[in-house]
Amino acid sequence: MTERPELRWAFIRKVYSIVSIQMLLTVAVGAVVVYYHPIAHYFVSGGAGLGLYILTFLMPFIGKVILESVMLTAVVVISLTVYTFWAARRGYDFRFLGPFLFSAIMILLVYAIIQLFLPMSRISLSIYGALAAVIFSGYIIYDTDNLIKRYTYDDYIWAAVALYLDIINLFLALLTLFRANET
Repeated sequence: MTERPELRWAFIRKVYSIVSIQMLLTVAVGAVVVYYHPIAHYFVSGGAGLGLYILTFLMPFIGKVILESVMLTAVVVISLTVYTFWAARRGYDFRFLGPFLFSAIMILLVYAIIQLFLPMSRISLSIYGALAAVIFSGYIIYDTDNLIKRYTYDDYIWAAVALYLDIINLFLALLTLFRANET
C-alpha cells in the first residue's frame, strides 16, 4: 500500500492537534476546579467531594512534585516522539512491543489490586510509579509508531485518544513516583 506522504503528514498533524487540544482542556478543567470557589464549595458540600477539596487545598504544598512531573512528562513525551519518528524513517518497527506492554500493564494492574488489600510502603509505591512510567513510555513509542505506520485516516480519534491516555498515565506515574520519594 503506497500512500502519498503529504496525506500521512496531514493525518499526523491532525492527531497531534487533537491531542494538544485535549491536553489544554485537561489543564483548563483542572484549573477551574482548583481556583473557582463555587465549584470548590460544591465539592465541600458532599462527602467524597470533601476529600477532593482537601487534596486541592494541599496542592500548594506539593506544587513542586506536580511541576517536576509536568516538566519530566513533557521532556519524555517530546524525546520519545522525536526518537520514534527518527527510528521509523530508518525502518525500525515497534509492533513487537504490543504483547510485552500488554503483559506488563496486566502485571501492574494485579500489583495495584494486591496493594489495595496490603497497602504500599514508600518503596513499593516508588517501584510502582517507576514501573508504570517505563510501561507508559513504551506505550508512547508503540502508539506513535502505530500513528506513523498503521492507523488509517479514519482512525484519527483512536490515535489521539491512545496518545492522550499514554501522556496522562505517564504523568500520573511520575506523580506517584515523585510523591512517594518526597515524603
